[in-house]
Amino acid sequence: MDKSARNAKSAKSATKRGVASAARAVANVAAAALLAVLPALPADASVDGFTIARLKYGGGGDWYSDPSSLPNLLEGLRERTRIRAAEEETQVGILDEELFRYPFLYATGHGVIRLSEAEVQRLRYHLIHGGFLWVDDNYGFDPYFRSEIRRVFPEAELRELPVDHAIYHSYYSLPKGLPKIHEHDGGAPRGYGLFHDGRLVVYYSYNTDIGDGLEDFEVHPNPPEKREEALRMAINIVTYALTH
Repeated sequence: MDKSARNAKSAKSATKRGVASAARAVANVAAAALLAVLPALPADASVDGFTIARLKYGGGGDWYSDPSSLPNLLEGLRERTRIRAAEEETQVGILDEELFRYPFLYATGHGVIRLSEAEVQRLRYHLIHGGFLWVDDNYGFDPYFRSEIRRVFPEAELRELPVDHAIYHSYYSLPKGLPKIHEHDGGAPRGYGLFHDGRLVVYYSYNTDIGDGLEDFEVHPNPPEKREEALRMAINIVTYALTH
């Protein structure tokens, strides 16, 4: 290889390293700002500008399901916590430029989720640099999500979290852990976690459907106690993600 070719290759590599470094810095700063400020909040302090980013994904699954759930959760955060949350969710694709503006991601659906290789790599990058993903199975989502998350973290396993895990006690104390909202196929609700370097980066609520419990009453007329359980669990997930 001649000198000019070597120089061109070196310059290209340096550019790629610079872009990656800049993206990493932005992600780290955005996440660190939230993670650092919340634990030390005095009684009269607030965190401004928080929202939840609903993931848009391919494969045919209804990523947009339970449309009133996240606005209702955000309202609950405003009314019950010191987090000054937005009124509406945002919706983002994994390859969208603004992905790294949103440390807290949410995914749900009833059917197939498929990620491209580029999406797999970018989602992994986001999560290991401060991001957090809550996945709520809306029935029929389980086998497809498990297949795709194995591609994102082939070295890690989803494992069920014990009821004394901090996510069940971060704001409200839920001594029984994940509540059961909808029956679906019966059986107990299961809350799974996926860890990277000791940090919980994915929380997966399965066989319960927290999102349905957050929906407007006219959509899913759950009894008041179930709606309360769903909201408390969802608030716990958010506050845990922002303080760990």
